Amino acid sequence: MKRYIVLFVIVVALAPFVMGVGAHRLMLAQREALAAQPMRVFWEAWELLDTSLYGDLASPQQRTYGAIRGTLELLGDPYTIFLEPQSGEVERDRLAGAYGGVGVDVSRDGDGNVLLFPYDDSPAQAAGVLPHDRLIAVDAISVAQLSLDEIAVLMRGEVGTQVTLTLARPPTPPFDLLVTLGEIRIPSVVYRILDQDAHIGYLQVKSFTSNTAEETSAAIEALLSAGATRLVLDLRDNGGGLVSPALETADLFLDGGVLLYEERRDEETTFSGHAGGIAVDVPVVVLVNRSTASAAEIVAGALQTRERAILIGTPTFGKGSVQLIFGLSDGSSLHVTSAVWLLPNRRRVEPHGLSPDIEVVWDQQQQLEDPQLARAIRYLQTGE
Repeated sequence: MKRYIVLFVIVVALAPFVMGVGAHRLMLAQREALAAQPMRVFWEAWELLDTSLYGDLASPQQRTYGAIRGTLELLGDPYTIFLEPQSGEVERDRLAGAYGGVGVDVSRDGDGNVLLFPYDDSPAQAAGVLPHDRLIAVDAISVAQLSLDEIAVLMRGEVGTQVTLTLARPPTPPFDLLVTLGEIRIPSVVYRILDQDAHIGYLQVKSFTSNTAEETSAAIEALLSAGATRLVLDLRDNGGGLVSPALETADLFLDGGVLLYEERRDEETTFSGHAGGIAVDVPVVVLVNRSTASAAEIVAGALQTRERAILIGTPTFGKGSVQLIFGLSDGSSLHVTSAVWLLPNRRRVEPHGLSPDIEVVWDQQQQLEDPQLARAIRYLQTGE
C-alpha cells in the first residue's frame, strides 16, 4: 500500500512539470504552424496557377526566381540582389580577376547581331577570331535568343577544353573555328608615364578584384623605376568590387592608421593599415566622378580624409554598404547587405558621396581633351 502511495505522490509531483512540457511543445507547434502558414498560402497559389491558368505559364525555375526578386524588392535595398546562374558566374569571374575562356568581349549591334572582339594574345585571337566577327553559335547552340551573359558563359570553362565557335564574316559564309580555352586574366590596373620631364606617373584602377592590390603595387614600382616622382590615381568610372583589395590598395599610400570603420548588426570593426606603404611619400592626386562608387570610394575617402591626397573631378556616387555574396545550389547567387562602412572621420559616404577638393566637370561630348586630368597635372606641378 505504501508503494502505491509513494507512486501517486511522485506522479502528482511530476504532473505540473509534464503539463508544462506539454504546453511548451504545444506552443512551439502552434508557432511553427503560424510560421508555415504564409508558405502554405504561397504553395496554394502555385498549385492553382499550375491547374487553372489559361495560357502559357512561366517555368517553375522562372517563378522561383521571380518570387525571390519580389521578396527582395520589399526590402527597399537596391544592393541586396539576386543573380541568375549565368550572371552570377560572370560576376564571380570578374571579381576573381581570371577565368578559363576564349578571351573576347561580346556585344550586340543595332541589328541584334552578336559581335566578338578578341583580346590581344588570347586563345580566340590565336585561333583566328577577328574584331567584329559575328557569332552565330557556340558548340552548335544558337546565340540569337541568348543574353550576353549567357553567351559569355558558353565560352568559358576549364582551361585546356575546347569550344567550337560558328562565325560569320560577310561576305564569307558561316564557318567554324575550334578554340582551346586558356586562362584569361582581367587586368584591373593600367599605367603609364604622363610627362617624362615632369616625372608624373598615371595609374587607373578600373575595378577592385582579388588581384588589384598586387597589380597596383607592381604599377607603382614600375612608375617609380621609370622616374615618376608624383602620381595621378584615376578612380573615375570605377564601380567598386571587393573591400579587402581596396583597403590593401589604400594602404600602399598611407603610413598606417585607420582606413575604415565597419558597422554590422551588433558590432563595429576598425580596419587599420600597416606602416611603410611603398608610396607613402609620393605626392598623389585622385581623380573621381559620379561613377566612382563603393570600394573605389573607400580608397578615395581614406586618402582624402587622412589628408594624404586631394580629389579632383565631380562628386562620387555614394555607396557605403558591404554585401556578402552567397552562392546558391543551382549556381545563382544572393548578394546581401551585411554592413555599412564609415570613413576614418566616421562620416558615412551615403547618400551624397565624396565631394572633390577641386571640382572640374568634363563633358565628354563637347570636350575632347580631359580637363580633370589636365587639372591634376597642373596641381602636381604647381601645388595649386
